[in-house]
Amino acid sequence: MKMNIVFEKIISRRDDFPSLKQEINGYPLAYFDGPGGTQVPQSVIDAVSNYYYTSNANFHGNFITSQRTDEVLDGTREKIATFLGADGFKNISYGHNMTSLNFSLSRAFGNYLNPGDEVLITQLDHEANRGPWLALRENGIVVREVIVLPDGTLDYNDFESKINEKTRLVAMGYSSNVTGTINNVPLIRQMTYKVGALLLIDAVHYAPHFPLDVKALGVDFLLCSAYKFYGPHIGILYSNGENLNRLPTYNLRTQLQHAPFSIETGTLNHAAIAGVNAAIDYIESFGEGDSTRNKIVDAMEKINLYEDAICKDIFKKLNKIENLTIVGPTGKDAKKAPTISFDIKGIRPADICKYLGGKGICAWNGHFYGIRPTEIFGYIEKGGFTRVGVSVYNTIEEVDRLINAIKTITSGVQIN
Repeated sequence: MKMNIVFEKIISRRDDFPSLKQEINGYPLAYFDGPGGTQVPQSVIDAVSNYYYTSNANFHGNFITSQRTDEVLDGTREKIATFLGADGFKNISYGHNMTSLNFSLSRAFGNYLNPGDEVLITQLDHEANRGPWLALRENGIVVREVIVLPDGTLDYNDFESKINEKTRLVAMGYSSNVTGTINNVPLIRQMTYKVGALLLIDAVHYAPHFPLDVKALGVDFLLCSAYKFYGPHIGILYSNGENLNRLPTYNLRTQLQHAPFSIETGTLNHAAIAGVNAAIDYIESFGEGDSTRNKIVDAMEKINLYEDAICKDIFKKLNKIENLTIVGPTGKDAKKAPTISFDIKGIRPADICKYLGGKGICAWNGHFYGIRPTEIFGYIEKGGFTRVGVSVYNTIEEVDRLINAIKTITSGVQIN
């Protein structure tokens, strides 16, 4: 009964998203493209607009609109810290996106580490958490990669064999945006403690679906993107303690030379940052509790419960379709984000998504910047996979539309 009440409450909030009212070819748009970026509620749109109405100025000025901008920047840092379970605004840095922040970090590490030092990455990761670290090989840094197994999970025995006393940093994802696999971060944290290595987590695909507690995880750096959890295009970096201060980040001498500001370059996107604050407020509105943090955790647990039920329904129905193969963990005990990538024998993913798009169903095709696992699984030449993901606004009715459209594709109907 409690679960039904939760679901009814979540479904009743669909009107919060004005983009859900759109149609194409007479079909209402169904957004299964959340892993690439979610839709935003009206409250976020209003927050961005309101910033331009009331606060549009650069920061640190001695006049009212600039002072309001300072309040937006500082207040949102505090709100993000609460969302992530961090101590406060001093741990939160802004960036244009996760990729640019991670490149800034890798360049700083390139000047901090010595030739022969080692960085450990994985084959399962998004390229934004591989490419920046692979570039350090130019500095004489040894970059090793952990193997991904055929079932879409990491080989933890390989992890243990490659981490050693020369390992200075482990950079890995919390959840794969290709397979949905949730990696065992607590286990890797224990491995890094044993050798004194730092741990950096890409939580871009994890943060929209599960509560995060950076202090409990013990991570040194964590990256995520607000546009994946109902906010604008802003990258976010959590850094623990003095770790960011130790890194020789690239910036102008006019920039504050300490965390969290030292990795930020140029003028920030103030209006979008105001939208991030509103996005977290929106998530909090689904929860109950005696503090903002407790409400956020409760909300994320409810959202996860709902999204998981929708995703399992998709998985169950897709799994019955002939000539369709789901990529990644498929066991009943598999720990996954609500994301499913699949292949239909003999049909290119781009053609599948073009057909679905004509039916008002938004789904992604390709490697989704998870190019390394796509290579390893043998799907690059075919054009990657078709991917669907569940967000808080998706419904069972939309799932039925999706499944019926895919059944039509697999029935042999010409879709080109």
